[in-house]
Amino acid sequence: MKKHYNVVYYNTMKGIVARVVFSSLFAVLMISSLNALTDVELLRRADDLVSYLDTDFSAEYTIVEDKPGQARTTTVAAIFRRDAQEAYVIVILQPSISRGQGYLKQGGTLWFYDPESKRFNTTSSSDRFQNTNASNSDFTRSTLSQDYQVIAGEDATLGKYKCRLLTLLSKSRGVQYPRMRLWISEDGLVRKSEDCSLSGQLLRTSAILDYYKMGDRYVPKQILFEDALKGANVNGVFVKERTLITITKPSFTGVGDYIFSKTYLEMVNDQ
Repeated sequence: MKKHYNVVYYNTMKGIVARVVFSSLFAVLMISSLNALTDVELLRRADDLVSYLDTDFSAEYTIVEDKPGQARTTTVAAIFRRDAQEAYVIVILQPSISRGQGYLKQGGTLWFYDPESKRFNTTSSSDRFQNTNASNSDFTRSTLSQDYQVIAGEDATLGKYKCRLLTLLSKSRGVQYPRMRLWISEDGLVRKSEDCSLSGQLLRTSAILDYYKMGDRYVPKQILFEDALKGANVNGVFVKERTLITITKPSFTGVGDYIFSKTYLEMVNDQ
């Protein structure tokens, strides 16, 4: 009996050790694979990890805006994305004064719907979202590798993360920020960006504080935006405006085609 127990124990421990070794080896290979990428390939990889071309995406976004000297504001919105068609829909759920307002992006066109006037007006992806430090373009899929060229890259450390720090220059005038400094960690995920003017002046800092891992896909849990220029003096200290987005209820369940339409935004407000 004792001999049988020892055999079972030995085999069990051998299996555990094998799994640990395999997991460690996989992690090392993963990091080695990322380190072997060129900076351009790494940027493309960062896009791919948070783009969902093979499925729909939906979630609830809670957007908290802190403006020094003013009351904190909170906006809650339902988000639907269909990256394969460059489409998204945003429906404002809170506060009550903005409830029912919505956004519809189809390709290169973005509409804003006002339920009071029952009218659609075109708006810009670079406009501030609901007067926060987030832009309308922050709610669509990542296209950094399409919009920017890498002009420099270096190894860097960001808190607990070993990163590749890329300096990016826009390929066209259509992007909101002509220059960018981007920190990508060893797992291929964007951790921080500094959004700059063409001359290099810092305009906004973004930090992705954490991610959900859902199969092979990643979804940001929290994104913090800090405006480098807007703020106010509080007790003799300049305090910058900040916006914190918390993403909950992420889902890759398909949604109906009717969601991505003006009719849907009108229908939501008729219910």
